[in-house]
Amino acid sequence: MTASAARVIAVDTYDIRFPTSRELDGSDAMNPDPDYSAAYLVLRTDAADGLEGHGFTFTIGRGNDVQVAALDALRPHVLGRPVAELCADPGSLSRDLIGDSQLRWLGPEKGVMHMAIGAVVNAVWDLAAKRARKPLWRLLADAEPDWLVSQIDFRYIADALTPEDALDLLRRGRAGAADRTTALLEHGYPAYTTSPGWLGYSDEKLTRLAQDAVATGFTQIKLKVGADLADDIRRMRTARVAVGPDIRIAIDANQRWNVGEAVEWTEALAEFEPYWIEEPTSPDDILGHAAVRRSVSPVKVASGEHAQNRVVFKQLLQAGAIDIVQIDAARVGGVNENLAILLLAAHHGVPVCPHAGGVGLCELVQHLSMFDFVALSGSTENRVIEYVDHLHEHFRTPVEIRDGHYRAPLAAGFSAEMHPESIEEYAYPDGTFWVADLAAERAARRGTALAAHEGTPA
Repeated sequence: MTASAARVIAVDTYDIRFPTSRELDGSDAMNPDPDYSAAYLVLRTDAADGLEGHGFTFTIGRGNDVQVAALDALRPHVLGRPVAELCADPGSLSRDLIGDSQLRWLGPEKGVMHMAIGAVVNAVWDLAAKRARKPLWRLLADAEPDWLVSQIDFRYIADALTPEDALDLLRRGRAGAADRTTALLEHGYPAYTTSPGWLGYSDEKLTRLAQDAVATGFTQIKLKVGADLADDIRRMRTARVAVGPDIRIAIDANQRWNVGEAVEWTEALAEFEPYWIEEPTSPDDILGHAAVRRSVSPVKVASGEHAQNRVVFKQLLQAGAIDIVQIDAARVGGVNENLAILLLAAHHGVPVCPHAGGVGLCELVQHLSMFDFVALSGSTENRVIEYVDHLHEHFRTPVEIRDGHYRAPLAAGFSAEMHPESIEEYAYPDGTFWVADLAAERAARRGTALAAHEGTPA
């Protein structure tokens, strides 16, 4: 099959789940028992090069089957598409999927279906970067500004960012890009870590992990808060003693509070100098975020992990509701929409500090921040990418952290591809791990029942 004639011949989907809740990894005030999971897809083609596009969206367990069903619903829109055309213009697929009138009714541009569209679009970008033999961050940074602007949907945001504004930002961003690429390859991109701060961890574990983080070069950590104020005061005091006065400590409420509670709780923790309060209230409450920001300064307000689309980000920025934009590589409609959000942030002069962690989110979002540094904002000042030390071993090109910095990925693609062995082991419910786990659970129940029947201790 010639490269020009190659087409997408299969869209394979997988329900991948990891039992992270058993160690309380990822626990917070709203999500006490997350099993980190990925609704995962592979675009297969009949091209002679054998390259595939990989993408996914992140969930925390139950409901992953619903997300996979959404991916399956998009299959007819992708099968048979010419590979060369897809990779030359991923925006065309994005517009087609978002513009489907009946699928759009399920959103529009929000929720399960929009996240599924993002996963498919991201898989196309993964394939495009592989075909170009470049990591995605470099594919984007090397692209012509006019082409990048053509990839963006300006509907509903043109009152805040016009195509002309975006083109001007991208043209100006090219100045010094070669030097910044060199700096990125040499030094990496600053990171912070949430690994010490999960809500279910003991104070001893918090202290140990916080001190380990500082020793390995991190200059910022993050703690989950919001379940119990007395506990949070104790944990913040513990963390501050562990890391000293010069390390930033961010706090994350994961949408737990009403506006008044957010202000009161943040003020109660102010003596420990939190750097930002993340998701203090509903991610849809723009005016609520603005009210919190006015009240808790100099503590910064960060949000965006659960923002549904570029329109919410536009309003957060227009309302002066946030100090930190937190994009997520798998929450909105894929790379194309995240380009719009990065441009909105640059236009308003607000730094971007992405949400990551989960399954593969660190692998993906590093590319977006690195593009932003090299070819858009031109800065890493007050910018950090979240890092969580979970599940990277399941990816072919896992993130690499050195001295508290993400090393720039060099492999072609979007760093989205999982090992086939990991898919086989953790596919739910028929993967080898889950089959063995269910068998062990049944055996334990039989042992308990037998002990009870015989009148002996289990």
